[in-house]
Amino acid sequence: MSGRSIAPTTRWLLRSNSALVIAFLYAPIILLAVYSFSGSRIPGEWGGFTTEWYARLFDDSRIQKTIGVSVRVALVSTVIATVLGTMSALALERFKFRGRRVFDALLYLPIIIPDVTMAVMMLMFFTQAFDLVDLLFGLGLSKGFATIVVSHVAFNIAFVSVVVRARIAGMDATLEQAAADLYANRWQAFRYVTLPLIAPGVLGGALLAITLSLDDVVVTQFVAGPGSTTLPVYVFSLIRKGVTPTINAVSVIMLLASLTLVAGSVALQRAQAVRGRTNSE
Repeated sequence: MSGRSIAPTTRWLLRSNSALVIAFLYAPIILLAVYSFSGSRIPGEWGGFTTEWYARLFDDSRIQKTIGVSVRVALVSTVIATVLGTMSALALERFKFRGRRVFDALLYLPIIIPDVTMAVMMLMFFTQAFDLVDLLFGLGLSKGFATIVVSHVAFNIAFVSVVVRARIAGMDATLEQAAADLYANRWQAFRYVTLPLIAPGVLGGALLAITLSLDDVVVTQFVAGPGSTTLPVYVFSLIRKGVTPTINAVSVIMLLASLTLVAGSVALQRAQAVRGRTNSE
C-alpha cells in the first residue's frame, strides 16, 4: 500500500502516534541533558545556565578513577568476548558436532535470564572458586578487576555470537569452498576470505559488547571489589545517598558514550546491508 492511498485521518493518527512514542522515549533524555546545565543544586529545578557541574565532574578524582576502571574493563572484556563469540558463531554455523544443540541453547542463556540471576550466579561461582584455590594453593584471592572482566565476558559472548551468526548466515559458503579448491588451508581461508566478509558483524558485535559493559550495574555491583568500582555502580551509589546535579552531568556523558557506540553499530550494519545488496546486483 502506498502512502497516497492512506486516508488523511489515518495518516494523522499514525503521525500523532509516532510523535507520542518519540516524546515518551526521548523527553526524559532531553530533560536530563537540559538540567545538567542548571545552576540550582536541586537536580529538577532550573537555576540558570551553568557548566559548573561538568567542571566539578572532571575535577573529581573519584569519578575519574571510576571512568578509568570502566574503560579498562570494557576494552578487555570486549576483546575477549569478541574473540570467543566469533569462534562460537563459526562453530555453530559451519560445523556439526555432538552436543551442538545443547551448546546453542546454553549460549543464549545470558540473554534471557534476569541480570540479578546472572549476578548471583557469578558471585557464587567466584566465592566457590576462590575458596577452592585458597584450599589447594593457599592464595587469598578476592573480587576486583579480574572478576568484573570475567563476568562481563560471560554475558557479552552471547550478544557477540548473535550478531556474528547473522552475518555468517548471510554469507555464501561456496566462497570458502573455492578458497579450499585453490589450495588454501583452513587458516588461510579464514584469514583472507571469511574474516573480511564477517568483519562488519564482528565490529558490530564488539560495539554492542562494549556498550553493555560500560552500562552494566547489577552484575558489576555483585562481583566488584575494593578499588574496582565502575562508573555506573558509582552513580548508583550516589543516587542512594542523595541525588545531586553532578549525577545529571555524569549521566549525560554516559548517555553520549552509549549513543555513540550504538550509532556506530547501526552504521556498520547498514553499510553491511548496502554492501550485500550491491554485491547481489
